[in-house]
Amino acid sequence: MSPSRLKVWILASRPKTLWAAIAPVIIGTAMATADDASHWPSAFAALFGAVMIQIGTNFANDYFDYKKGTDTSDRIGPTRVTQAGLVKPETMRRAIVIAFGLALLIGVYLVWRGGWPIVVVGLLSILFGTLYTAGPLPLGYYGLGDIFVFVFFGMVAVCGTYFVQALAIYPETIIAGAAPGFWSVAILTVNNLRDIDNDRKGGKRTLAARFGRTFARAEYVTCVLAACTIPAVLVAVTGEHPAVLCASATLLAAIPTLKAVLRRTDGPSLNTALAETGKLLLLYSVLFSIGWLV
Repeated sequence: MSPSRLKVWILASRPKTLWAAIAPVIIGTAMATADDASHWPSAFAALFGAVMIQIGTNFANDYFDYKKGTDTSDRIGPTRVTQAGLVKPETMRRAIVIAFGLALLIGVYLVWRGGWPIVVVGLLSILFGTLYTAGPLPLGYYGLGDIFVFVFFGMVAVCGTYFVQALAIYPETIIAGAAPGFWSVAILTVNNLRDIDNDRKGGKRTLAARFGRTFARAEYVTCVLAACTIPAVLVAVTGEHPAVLCASATLLAAIPTLKAVLRRTDGPSLNTALAETGKLLLLYSVLFSIGWLV
């Protein structure tokens, strides 16, 4: 039995990865609230825009990986709807335009609120979200996807969320943004570790495909450890918010997933590790926000 249209589009949006868009907004809003600068209409607009950019990027990845022949029936990850024939290529192209169009639409309000810096951030986010798998030099095909994810799902997302509320940026906001950036790279790393063989066959030279499984596992561990040290860095820099150190306890919750990434190579186990890493990002963002507000 074929899945319903709704289930197909939910699958295409890759819901297990959407925490990468949501978590930075949670952190940026908590920091703005702590500074008595929260602006809830802007916070919700930033959340909607971030999720639409993430979904648009996922749609573009689904479409362009299919067009480049990277996604085949041999892949061991979740179903890619264009490759599987569940969505026609021309329909996916329209979906990409709609997702990014909705992000631009909500961006009009955010530009009114925050000015031209938001124009730059929004357009660059959409541009690089598309160029992740599109164009003559797709970022994901040359091992540059990790940098894009770290910057745009880390510092840019947290600072952008804070800025549209407080209309200012401070060093601690930038530092805080590094943590969701590291977590998002960890999510990408599990994805690339799982797809390493298929990516090599399709010419997709992710860092995992270039340097192998040992490198990818080291990258994953490094990202998790680095993310969990950010609260200590913030306390050392600001001398305030000691309760934010509770976010570092996410490392304890990450132990089972760390073990799975270090030991397993099968698709189902790494699919689970990817989903669990997304949950760890959410847990971290909630603990961080509570600690920063206390």
